[in-house]
Amino acid sequence: MAPAHRSGPVIRGLAAATAVALAAGTVRARRRLAALPVLAPPGPYDPARPVAPGWHLITAPGVTADEATLRAATAHAVQEGLHVLDLIPERLDAAGALGLLRLLDPEAHRADRCAPGHGAGRALLVADEVHRRAGLGTHTPPRSVAELLTLLGTLKEYAPTSTGWVIAPGLTTPPADPARHAEELRARGLPPALLSAAQLAGLLWLAKCAHTTPRWGAAVVALYWLQPALVLASNGRLRPADLPRATAARPLRALTGALHTLGAPPPPGPATAAGTSAADPTATARRAAYAAELAAGTDRFFEPRRPDCPWCGAVDLTVRVHVPDLLQRKPGRFTLEECRQCGHVFQNPRLTPQGLDFYYRDFYDGLGAEGAVLVLGRMNSTYRGRAELLTPFTTPRNWLDVGTAAGHFCNAARAVWPDTRFDGLDMGEGVHQAERKGWITTGYRGQFPELADRLAGRYDTVSMHHYLEHTRDPFAELDAAVKVLAPGGHLLIELPDPEARIARLLGPHWLPWFQPQHQHLMPLGNLEQALAARGFTVLAVQHGASHQSNDFLGAVALTANRIAPDPGAPWATVPATPARRAARAAVHLAAMPCYATALALDGVRNALVRATDGGNAYRLLARKELG
Repeated sequence: MAPAHRSGPVIRGLAAATAVALAAGTVRARRRLAALPVLAPPGPYDPARPVAPGWHLITAPGVTADEATLRAATAHAVQEGLHVLDLIPERLDAAGALGLLRLLDPEAHRADRCAPGHGAGRALLVADEVHRRAGLGTHTPPRSVAELLTLLGTLKEYAPTSTGWVIAPGLTTPPADPARHAEELRARGLPPALLSAAQLAGLLWLAKCAHTTPRWGAAVVALYWLQPALVLASNGRLRPADLPRATAARPLRALTGALHTLGAPPPPGPATAAGTSAADPTATARRAAYAAELAAGTDRFFEPRRPDCPWCGAVDLTVRVHVPDLLQRKPGRFTLEECRQCGHVFQNPRLTPQGLDFYYRDFYDGLGAEGAVLVLGRMNSTYRGRAELLTPFTTPRNWLDVGTAAGHFCNAARAVWPDTRFDGLDMGEGVHQAERKGWITTGYRGQFPELADRLAGRYDTVSMHHYLEHTRDPFAELDAAVKVLAPGGHLLIELPDPEARIARLLGPHWLPWFQPQHQHLMPLGNLEQALAARGFTVLAVQHGASHQSNDFLGAVALTANRIAPDPGAPWATVPATPARRAARAAVHLAAMPCYATALALDGVRNALVRATDGGNAYRLLARKELG
């Protein structure tokens, strides 16, 4: 039997699955569309009453709202208890409407404190209080839909459960600009090149289905081709003027749109413009500062290698892994050693404080701020799982989250413990941003051991989520927790597990090594002993529930970044030539099948480790005993 014939059943099965997925996506989009409210007609106009007292209307260029729409929108926001309202034009283009319905689940996103602020990006109604806290008093009006989408994402963080969406028939908007599609995707936190490549792969798959299995192929092609009409025709809410054209020309529009997006220039900025443009003084200064530091070499960033284990003092050490900076690709090489006596893994030689400053720079703030927020904002289930671990043991009243970063955990944990006061502590500016957003009540900026005396006995709960491994002295951090916790208080810790078997399989490309930031990786037994020595009783330990499903995906990403680092980064030691940029793009495009395979493997592994209580991390809850 010919190979093509042998593959026939497989293609038919995959084509059937594709048809089911398209049908399910169509039904989901219809359900989400039905959940979008439509502005009710406004009440009688009172000329003595301002159109929108206490509200600010922010629009993208060319978008206008008449007086009746403004009055109806403010009435809707007040009635629904909203502080931010995204106004969706009734005549929004078909592609924009479908894209919005893929991302936005109105009911779920309204209740989810951590859900991203997706929307149409045409007009926003913002309450005074949120407008003030977000610092929009001197804000420049948006110059594009992309800028308004970015603003909506920010405002959703300031109003995590009081952001809503409504269809506004009286809102007029200019036609969508295909030339700015890539820019708008980036504003939604989506990678344009990756999505366009995936779209091209999907179109090739449609052709393959149609050629190999005509019956299922016809169903797949028809469902894809007719999807705009199936979702948007006769829905009573959105009425895209271009729906007939968008449906008739969907495959052609998808093909040309994907090719155009792939060919679009990268966004301007220091990471893509090599940081040397005279028109970008910030980028030029950043590149010059990195060049000056690197001119002196990286050896000065390291302390002398220590001969003994910092945990137990044994001198029986072995190298666990050598690894460069695979995260940012800053120059330097790092060694993790393991103690044969207690299993503690630590960076040796470790970085000096100056070295830590150098390698942390532009990771969680500066150039890396947007990416860090994107990752931290997509861990809602993990955050809830951490908060729910306390449920059988206590009701927290005053909670200090140490290493809170931008406060995402505290924001999510409020849904589990709405009456709890959450405070946060961190070294970065994000702790004050979290305070302004209302995610935490009080933010402390500084080193935990240095602030411990000031906070002594104030909290009944302290959490350290993926924090201890970043510290220079974990024992000092645990001692600080003892001071800060009241007797009977609870300490919640989550850490990478250096005993995870997958770590040896993936070697330096195991993401939780996270060099050069992770200084110490403690086996569970070591941490339990250290807590017992400080008067704690361990109440619960979780492995599977704390597993982070990123082992294979992270390995592919780190490998691709190792092969083709970003030549436009301000610390890059090679010129950002067009050839190097093209090589990086080619490597990441070639890695796409690997990403897909890794995603599937991580899904299987995630199910297995949660069933067997294994995984790449562990979570521990301990109580500080009385006396």
